[in-house]
Amino acid sequence: MNYLFPPAPPVSVPVLGRAERFPVHRVYCVGRNYEDHAKEMGFTGREAPFFFLKPADAIVVADAGQAATIPYPTLTHNLHHEIELVVAIGTGGANIAAADAQKHIFGYAVGLDMTRRDLQGEMKKQGRPWCIGKAYDHSAPIGPITPADQVSDITQSTLWVQVNGSDRQRSQVSKLIWNIGEIIEHLSAAWTLQAGDLIYTGTPEGVGAVVSGDTMTAGVDGLTSITVRVA
Repeated sequence: MNYLFPPAPPVSVPVLGRAERFPVHRVYCVGRNYEDHAKEMGFTGREAPFFFLKPADAIVVADAGQAATIPYPTLTHNLHHEIELVVAIGTGGANIAAADAQKHIFGYAVGLDMTRRDLQGEMKKQGRPWCIGKAYDHSAPIGPITPADQVSDITQSTLWVQVNGSDRQRSQVSKLIWNIGEIIEHLSAAWTLQAGDLIYTGTPEGVGAVVSGDTMTAGVDGLTSITVRVA
Protein backbone atom coordinates (compact mmCIF):
# COMPACT_ATOMS: atom_id res chain seq x y z
CA MET A 1 0.00 0.00 0.00
CA ASN A 2 1.30 3.43 -0.94
CA TYR A 3 0.86 6.54 1.22
CA LEU A 4 1.18 10.22 0.37
CA PHE A 5 3.65 10.55 3.25
CA PRO A 6 5.05 8.10 5.82
CA PRO A 7 2.38 7.10 8.36
CA ALA A 8 3.08 7.85 12.00
CA PRO A 9 4.69 4.97 13.90
CA PRO A 10 2.35 3.10 16.26
CA VAL A 11 2.16 4.33 19.85
CA SER A 12 3.18 1.66 22.36
CA VAL A 13 3.94 1.21 26.05
CA PRO A 14 6.56 -1.15 27.53
CA VAL A 15 5.40 -4.22 29.46
CA LEU A 16 7.24 -5.11 32.64
CA GLY A 17 9.46 -8.17 32.14
CA ARG A 18 8.59 -8.66 28.48
CA ALA A 19 10.20 -7.77 25.18
CA GLU A 20 6.84 -7.21 23.48
CA ARG A 21 5.27 -3.78 23.83
CA PHE A 22 1.59 -2.92 24.31
CA PRO A 23 0.23 -1.18 21.16
CA VAL A 24 -2.16 1.62 22.08
CA HIS A 25 -5.54 1.81 20.37
CA ARG A 26 -7.53 4.45 22.27
CA VAL A 27 -7.12 6.36 25.53
CA TYR A 28 -10.33 6.64 27.58
CA CYS A 29 -10.53 8.75 30.75
CA VAL A 30 -13.13 8.72 33.52
CA GLY A 31 -14.21 12.10 34.87
CA ARG A 32 -14.75 12.92 38.57
CA ASN A 33 -14.45 9.33 39.82
CA TYR A 34 -13.31 10.09 43.38
CA GLU A 35 -15.81 11.79 45.68
CA ASP A 36 -13.38 14.25 47.30
CA HIS A 37 -12.02 15.30 43.91
CA ALA A 38 -15.58 15.83 42.64
CA LYS A 39 -16.18 18.07 45.67
CA GLU A 40 -13.01 20.12 45.12
CA MET A 41 -14.19 20.68 41.54
CA GLY A 42 -17.56 21.89 42.78
CA PHE A 43 -19.63 18.70 42.45
CA THR A 44 -21.01 16.15 44.91
CA GLY A 45 -22.37 12.63 45.05
CA ARG A 46 -22.27 9.55 42.85
CA GLU A 47 -23.23 10.89 39.47
CA ALA A 48 -23.43 8.63 36.44
CA PRO A 49 -19.95 7.96 35.05
CA PHE A 50 -18.83 10.06 32.10
CA PHE A 51 -15.86 9.76 29.81
CA PHE A 52 -13.57 11.75 27.58
CA LEU A 53 -10.78 10.66 25.26
CA LYS A 54 -7.21 11.65 24.59
CA PRO A 55 -5.48 10.87 21.29
CA ALA A 56 -3.15 7.89 21.43
CA ASP A 57 -0.21 10.10 20.51
CA ALA A 58 -0.75 12.17 23.68
CA ILE A 59 0.99 9.26 25.44
CA VAL A 60 4.44 10.00 26.89
CA VAL A 61 6.22 6.89 28.16
CA ALA A 62 8.14 7.28 31.41
CA ASP A 63 10.44 4.26 31.42
CA ALA A 64 11.36 2.54 34.67
CA GLY A 65 14.20 4.33 36.42
CA GLN A 66 14.25 7.21 33.94
CA ALA A 67 12.63 10.62 34.01
CA ALA A 68 10.41 11.61 31.11
CA THR A 69 10.21 15.26 30.10
CA ILE A 70 7.10 17.07 28.92
CA PRO A 71 7.05 20.66 27.67
CA TYR A 72 4.97 23.23 29.50
CA PRO A 73 2.02 23.43 27.07
CA THR A 74 1.00 26.46 25.09
CA LEU A 75 -2.01 28.69 25.84
CA THR A 76 -2.24 27.84 29.55
CA HIS A 77 -1.15 29.48 32.78
CA ASN A 78 -2.56 26.75 35.04
CA LEU A 79 -1.22 23.26 34.26
CA HIS A 80 -2.49 20.61 36.72
CA HIS A 81 -1.33 17.10 37.59
CA GLU A 82 -3.84 14.26 38.11
CA ILE A 83 -2.50 10.89 39.30
CA GLU A 84 -4.47 7.94 37.92
CA LEU A 85 -4.47 4.16 37.86
CA VAL A 86 -4.48 3.07 34.21
CA VAL A 87 -6.17 -0.16 33.11
CA ALA A 88 -4.82 -1.79 29.93
CA ILE A 89 -7.35 -3.83 27.93
CA GLY A 90 -6.06 -7.07 26.44
CA THR A 91 -9.30 -8.55 25.13
CA GLY A 92 -11.96 -6.36 23.61
CA GLY A 93 -15.74 -6.60 23.59
CA ALA A 94 -19.05 -4.80 23.83
CA ASN A 95 -21.56 -4.82 26.68
CA ILE A 96 -19.13 -6.45 29.09
CA ALA A 97 -20.69 -7.19 32.48
CA ALA A 98 -18.82 -5.81 35.48
CA ALA A 99 -18.49 -9.34 36.83
CA ASP A 100 -16.65 -10.40 33.65
CA ALA A 101 -14.44 -7.33 33.32
CA GLN A 102 -11.33 -8.90 34.84
CA LYS A 103 -11.07 -11.34 31.93
CA HIS A 104 -10.58 -8.39 29.58
CA ILE A 105 -7.78 -6.70 31.55
CA PHE A 106 -4.20 -7.25 30.42
CA GLY A 107 -2.55 -5.17 33.11
CA TYR A 108 -2.16 -1.90 35.01
CA ALA A 109 0.09 1.14 34.92
CA VAL A 110 0.66 4.49 36.62
CA GLY A 111 -0.55 7.48 34.62
CA LEU A 112 -0.85 11.25 34.84
CA ASP A 113 -3.77 13.07 33.25
CA MET A 114 -2.19 16.48 32.67
CA THR A 115 -4.77 19.24 32.36
CA ARG A 116 -4.78 22.81 31.11
CA ARG A 117 -7.18 23.73 33.90
CA ASP A 118 -7.82 27.33 32.88
CA LEU A 119 -8.76 26.28 29.35
CA GLN A 120 -10.93 23.46 30.63
CA GLY A 121 -12.70 25.84 33.00
CA GLU A 122 -13.36 28.40 30.28
CA MET A 123 -14.87 25.76 28.00
CA LYS A 124 -17.10 24.55 30.84
CA LYS A 125 -18.41 28.08 31.39
CA GLN A 126 -19.31 28.35 27.70
CA GLY A 127 -20.89 24.89 27.54
CA ARG A 128 -18.34 23.79 24.96
CA PRO A 129 -16.29 20.58 24.72
CA TRP A 130 -13.12 20.82 26.79
CA CYS A 131 -10.81 18.75 24.59
CA ILE A 132 -8.41 21.70 24.50
CA GLY A 133 -7.93 21.35 28.26
CA LYS A 134 -7.43 17.58 28.30
CA ALA A 135 -6.58 16.11 24.89
CA TYR A 136 -3.49 18.11 23.93
CA ASP A 137 0.04 16.96 23.04
CA HIS A 138 2.05 15.23 25.82
CA SER A 139 -0.97 15.19 28.16
CA ALA A 140 -0.88 11.48 29.07
CA PRO A 141 2.37 10.34 30.72
CA ILE A 142 2.37 6.63 31.60
CA GLY A 143 4.74 4.07 33.07
CA PRO A 144 5.37 0.44 32.12
CA ILE A 145 2.39 -1.90 32.22
CA THR A 146 2.45 -4.64 34.84
CA PRO A 147 0.51 -7.75 33.71
CA ALA A 148 -2.58 -8.34 35.82
CA ASP A 149 -1.42 -11.79 36.95
CA GLN A 150 1.57 -10.11 38.63
CA VAL A 151 -0.61 -7.74 40.70
CA SER A 152 -2.13 -9.09 43.91
CA ASP A 153 -5.15 -6.80 44.55
CA ILE A 154 -4.97 -3.44 42.85
CA THR A 155 -8.15 -2.26 44.57
CA GLN A 156 -6.26 -2.10 47.88
CA SER A 157 -3.41 0.02 46.49
CA THR A 158 -2.50 3.56 47.45
CA LEU A 159 -1.96 6.02 44.62
CA TRP A 160 0.05 9.21 45.07
CA VAL A 161 1.97 12.00 43.42
CA GLN A 162 4.73 14.21 44.78
CA VAL A 163 5.92 17.47 43.27
CA ASN A 164 9.56 18.29 44.00
CA GLY A 165 9.47 15.72 46.80
CA SER A 166 6.35 17.00 48.58
CA ASP A 167 3.04 15.12 48.67
CA ARG A 168 0.26 16.59 46.54
CA GLN A 169 -2.17 13.71 46.07
CA ARG A 170 -2.50 10.52 48.12
CA SER A 171 -5.53 8.22 48.26
CA GLN A 172 -6.67 4.63 47.74
CA VAL A 173 -7.96 2.90 44.62
CA SER A 174 -10.74 1.50 46.82
CA LYS A 175 -12.23 5.02 46.95
CA LEU A 176 -13.17 4.98 43.26
CA ILE A 177 -16.84 5.95 42.95
CA TRP A 178 -17.20 3.60 39.99
CA ASN A 179 -14.90 0.60 40.39
CA ILE A 180 -12.89 -0.94 37.60
CA GLY A 181 -15.53 -3.52 36.68
CA GLU A 182 -18.26 -0.88 36.59
CA ILE A 183 -16.09 1.43 34.47
CA ILE A 184 -15.56 -1.31 31.89
CA GLU A 185 -19.26 -2.19 31.91
CA HIS A 186 -20.30 1.41 31.23
CA LEU A 187 -17.54 2.06 28.68
CA SER A 188 -18.23 -1.09 26.71
CA ALA A 189 -21.91 -0.16 26.46
CA ALA A 190 -20.96 3.04 24.66
CA TRP A 191 -17.94 1.84 22.65
CA THR A 192 -16.74 -1.59 21.60
CA LEU A 193 -13.52 -1.92 23.57
CA GLN A 194 -10.47 -3.15 21.69
CA ALA A 195 -7.23 -4.82 22.70
CA GLY A 196 -4.82 -1.91 23.15
CA ASP A 197 -7.27 0.44 24.84
CA LEU A 198 -6.06 2.29 27.93
CA ILE A 199 -8.47 3.52 30.61
CA TYR A 200 -7.39 6.33 32.94
CA THR A 201 -9.72 5.57 35.85
CA GLY A 202 -9.93 8.97 37.58
CA THR A 203 -7.99 11.09 40.05
CA PRO A 204 -8.40 11.72 43.80
CA GLU A 205 -8.43 15.07 45.57
CA GLY A 206 -5.36 17.31 45.77
CA VAL A 207 -4.91 18.25 42.11
CA GLY A 208 -2.74 21.32 41.70
CA ALA A 209 -0.53 23.35 39.44
CA VAL A 210 2.98 22.63 38.23
CA VAL A 211 5.35 24.98 36.46
CA SER A 212 8.44 24.68 34.30
CA GLY A 213 11.26 23.11 36.29
CA ASP A 214 8.98 21.01 38.53
CA THR A 215 9.45 17.25 38.88
CA MET A 216 6.50 14.94 39.51
CA THR A 217 6.95 11.47 40.95
CA ALA A 218 3.82 9.34 40.82
CA GLY A 219 2.98 5.83 41.92
CA VAL A 220 0.42 3.16 42.62
CA ASP A 221 1.38 0.44 45.11
CA GLY A 222 2.47 -2.71 43.30
CA LEU A 223 3.25 -0.92 40.02
CA THR A 224 6.32 0.83 38.61
CA SER A 225 6.36 4.47 39.65
CA ILE A 226 7.12 7.25 37.16
CA THR A 227 9.06 10.51 37.19
CA VAL A 228 8.04 13.33 34.88
CA ARG A 229 9.76 16.70 34.56
CA VAL A 230 8.12 19.83 33.18
CA ALA A 231 10.43 21.67 30.79
